[in-house]
Amino acid sequence: MFKKLLLLLSMSALMLSSPLAYSEGRLIPILNFASGIFNQGVFPESDAFTTDDDIVITASDGISLSANIFVPTELNGLAPAIIFINSWAMTEYQYLEQAEDLAKEGYIVLSYASRGWGTSGGLVDTAGPKDVDDFSRVVDYLIANYPVDPSALGTAGISYGAGISLLGAAADDRISAVSAMSAWGDLGDALYGEKTPRRAWGEFLTLLGDLLAKPDPILNQHWDDLKKQNLAAIPAILDWAAIRSPINYIDQLNANGAAIYLGKAYGDNLFQPNTILDLFSQLTVPKHIDLLPGTHASAEVLPSLTGIGDNLMWNNTYQWFDLHLKGKQTDIASAKPVQMKVKFTDKFEGFDEFPIAEVQNTRYFLHPRKLFDSGDLETYEYSKWRSRKNSYHTQLDSLFTSGVPLFSELLGQLDVPVIASVPLSSPLNSLYYNSASLTETMQIRGTPSVSVQVKPHADTIQVMAYLYDMSASGLATLITHGAKTLPVAQKGKKQRLTFDMTTIAYNVPAGHKVVLALDSQDIEYEPTTKKGYVIDLEFQRGAPSDLVIPTL
Repeated sequence: MFKKLLLLLSMSALMLSSPLAYSEGRLIPILNFASGIFNQGVFPESDAFTTDDDIVITASDGISLSANIFVPTELNGLAPAIIFINSWAMTEYQYLEQAEDLAKEGYIVLSYASRGWGTSGGLVDTAGPKDVDDFSRVVDYLIANYPVDPSALGTAGISYGAGISLLGAAADDRISAVSAMSAWGDLGDALYGEKTPRRAWGEFLTLLGDLLAKPDPILNQHWDDLKKQNLAAIPAILDWAAIRSPINYIDQLNANGAAIYLGKAYGDNLFQPNTILDLFSQLTVPKHIDLLPGTHASAEVLPSLTGIGDNLMWNNTYQWFDLHLKGKQTDIASAKPVQMKVKFTDKFEGFDEFPIAEVQNTRYFLHPRKLFDSGDLETYEYSKWRSRKNSYHTQLDSLFTSGVPLFSELLGQLDVPVIASVPLSSPLNSLYYNSASLTETMQIRGTPSVSVQVKPHADTIQVMAYLYDMSASGLATLITHGAKTLPVAQKGKKQRLTFDMTTIAYNVPAGHKVVLALDSQDIEYEPTTKKGYVIDLEFQRGAPSDLVIPTL
């Protein structure tokens, strides 16, 4: 099946050589995107710039990096320059459209394929030390061979390219501005946050690496060990990931002073927004972050490919470079540095910092369900002297879900929600707790968290938590979710699970109820065991289980 898919996409890439690849003088976006995958770049033509597709840059270890460049035809002295780095599964042809835009505005733009991708040599280093050193060799090449202003260098990328851009700016103080879209903050958290492997994205990305690149064998070995919860191997994997995590280079980023623009989707379940926000909050350099609905890379790719939605991230990337490389005043200069689009609305809200100073925590306490009553979320603790428990079995999945990986959050960008019928959920394989009807709109802005006391009847467990907005009909819209795994649990003993959900901006209307649902299966995540087991949620005086929601 995958060979047939590749053949189909390859045929699409071959269309790049035909006149159909152009619309009004520009490459049709979907074919431009295909060119980034299949190394079949077709360059735009303009009197405003020249292009060179035959650039080869030699890395420190002798391997060759394939690159291309756009150079404005009318330069008066030295010019600002941008370096683009490919995303995972893409090549140096990924950013032809953006390179054209920037070249017309006077930027020299060099794009290269990182090692192991396209026709670049070596093995994929997964944003490791070799990739970071390669980045500096690209900077060397650009300054040595083109009329570049060395005080006006920027770097940009999506996903993989975003991570290398941040790591490169931490290592090389010649970079003055960065645009990192769909980047990760902590790679260990992205792969194994709360000790829960990200199954859907992990399988997808390792497959793409095997099909389209020359991956270092250690990558697949690490992923296999994470999936299997090979606890002996995981510390070394997390050390490997730490070297590749921009959040561990905050001091260098702040010392080097590059202005950093970040773009992130709430539904990015590959690199969830929480750790990139942790990185953002520790930056002391000029900074800006846009938070939008969507999935990994969709907020920056979908508008360009389809014309649907606002191409906010790329527009702000251009403004960011104009501001910090040209000294040109742009709208982003006066905008508040944290911009959150409220999900399922057209409204953006700006804040001075994250976590948001204006936010207060709304705390709900879980109260047990009874025979003819669902569990409740109350503003006061469970205080009865008699302890109670609610139990569910994990063998079968429930109606509660984060959705179909990639597609559900992509549809969320188009205002299509993930829906569940709460009253139809089975009490055998899930639990849910609902608030009273809200008397006013609840404005959620930030990172909800869950803390529950459980007693597992197994030596390894996993718990999924889903936050819903439920209407009077019982239909509920997913707001956000989180997951927690105990690879080694204390079977038969009470223990506390505390974990964050993904950051979100969402309004729950007055008259609706907030629902916290719990189960132990989700297609997004690798299960800790295929065997079914029982989890008790324990209720006792002085040991509350709670849900904390940041609200305006």
